Amino acid sequence: MRGGTSKCWLFNAVDVDPLIVPAGGVDAILTSAFGSGDPRQLDGVGGGSSTTSKAAIVRRSNTRGIDIDYLFAQVAIGDRRVEWGSNCGNCATAIGLYALQAGLVPVDAETTTVRMRNENTGAILTAEIATPGGIVPAEGTAAVPGTSALGVPVSLTFTDLAADDRSLLPTGAAWDRVTVGDNNYRATLVSAGAPAALLDAADLGLTGAEDNQVIAEHVPLLIALRGESALRMGLSRAGAPVSHAIPKVGIVGPPRDYRTSAGLDISAEEYDISVRMVSMLAPHPAIGLTSAVAVAAAVTVPGSVVADNARTGWPGSLRLGTAAGVLHLDIAATPEAGLESVTLHRAARRIATAELFVTPPAVLAGSA
Repeated sequence: MRGGTSKCWLFNAVDVDPLIVPAGGVDAILTSAFGSGDPRQLDGVGGGSSTTSKAAIVRRSNTRGIDIDYLFAQVAIGDRRVEWGSNCGNCATAIGLYALQAGLVPVDAETTTVRMRNENTGAILTAEIATPGGIVPAEGTAAVPGTSALGVPVSLTFTDLAADDRSLLPTGAAWDRVTVGDNNYRATLVSAGAPAALLDAADLGLTGAEDNQVIAEHVPLLIALRGESALRMGLSRAGAPVSHAIPKVGIVGPPRDYRTSAGLDISAEEYDISVRMVSMLAPHPAIGLTSAVAVAAAVTVPGSVVADNARTGWPGSLRLGTAAGVLHLDIAATPEAGLESVTLHRAARRIATAELFVTPPAVLAGSA
């Protein structure tokens, strides 16, 4: 499935179930299926980039009020390993449509709502898809920044984002100083959608509106900042294996005129805040939806790096200026209840229903 600006292979838990397959077996199946261990992923279905090396294992939920449970997997490219610690909103967009097309949820006569739980993080998401006459769409004309491909329109809402300020801000502070070498960097460490470290672009000598070639030059520093932020957020311990999936890390800055990666000129008046994120070990071509939710959540925190750089506040809408173009978000928040939900408007399409052949070691690792 393509969801938004990501490509995600979706496995029914009937076929690949981590609860049944021995430990490490699912990792072996996925890395073999994607062709990991080769930067080109030549011997598998991966596309050699973080946005095309994603998978999810989907099942009907046994929990009341939840339709679908899914485990998200970020499959490494050059290494034969899988990161299980995060979520992907673009893939969740695809899962919402997949649940209808695979008959995992009943279809409404007008609009079908699919309530999903990401088992990696516990996040609750709701996908809404128009199904007039009870017909599940196969194609659509919705477009999103970052791809010229069209798809079925899907409204994706993240709910239950933060029970209190402490869960939204793991350190309890609107911003922290994160130190790498002899330099300090101002960052808001937030956990909503996904854990994220959002740094003030000015501290890196940037505006936040640079093209990704410039951002690529700063990736080693951003990776180091991610590692330090993980320690502060309690996501890692000193000496523990490094995760390239969490927290998400990126820079934010005030709106400025810029040119997208497709050559489209964007005026500063067309959006509210510049955002450039890192996906695994490279600049993200657009922005991951969980990262977008983290930015939206952080803008509701007075004094945060995001709030200080954004043109507008909350509640209402927020427009993110990404390398691929402008992403619109709807924020539901009140002074009394705080942040309630963030909604994004995406597009999804089924690309294939396939039988994948994995290497013998993966078959043995996956056998019961």
